[in-house]
Amino acid sequence: MSDSTRLKSAIESLVSVRTFPDHARSVFTEFRLALTRGEIRAAEKINGQWTVNPWVKQGILLGFRIGELKEMSDGEVLNFVDKDTFPARRLTLADRVRVVPGGSSIREGAYVAPSVVCMPPMYINVGAYVDEGSMIDSHALVGSCAQIGKRVHLSAAAQIGGVLEPINAAPVIIEDDVLVGGNCGVYEGTLVRSRAVLGAGTILTRSTPLYDLPRGEVYRATGDQPLEVPENAVVVPGSRAVTKGKGVEWNLSLYTPVIVKYRDEKTDRGVELEDWLR
Repeated sequence: MSDSTRLKSAIESLVSVRTFPDHARSVFTEFRLALTRGEIRAAEKINGQWTVNPWVKQGILLGFRIGELKEMSDGEVLNFVDKDTFPARRLTLADRVRVVPGGSSIREGAYVAPSVVCMPPMYINVGAYVDEGSMIDSHALVGSCAQIGKRVHLSAAAQIGGVLEPINAAPVIIEDDVLVGGNCGVYEGTLVRSRAVLGAGTILTRSTPLYDLPRGEVYRATGDQPLEVPENAVVVPGSRAVTKGKGVEWNLSLYTPVIVKYRDEKTDRGVELEDWLR
């Protein structure tokens, strides 16, 4: 039996109990360490398809149930009160992750690959997975269980929402080489395919239709599938007219994201500077 299979069985057996046995904390600690090392993930790509691992979310929720409130301090300057099962992560040189001084925080149970750059202040929540060469810029959030690919740039104030419940729901997934512009928000399990570019201020949710001008398509989330941004798509904030009721009389419009083109040489030149920042 593999370590992940054994952990899965142990977590699932603890989820249904009301009184935790003595070994519950040691099981959770082992689980959290596996998350931190990237050995298990809330979602992973198998044969080209993203697959959710509900038991991993169950394990994270279990940690909140087991945990007790504790004062956590860093010298005389910073003081926090949180569940003792989810302390802030302390990185070392061996992790090969740049965390620039200025108030950033990474929670234990988040995987951050070597060569990731963290600009202050930013936050990476439990269950998140941030792959090699990515940059998390100032005031950016990587929510619980979010999956961030290689060489992604989350620009200043970008918000990648967390999805813990329901446990079988897909987290937000940002694939390789995506540029997420400043003040963007990606929520509710949205899937952004590789090399897409989200212009500053773009908001993507399950209830937001995505209009593709070059292809003449409209993309929407369905009951069991999230909103999906195609590979190489360049998305910017747009609007569409309200065509009913007072909206027509008042000349109102609603926000909507719009694909204005697909990535080309000009777009690539525009994002080349990202490499220098790393």
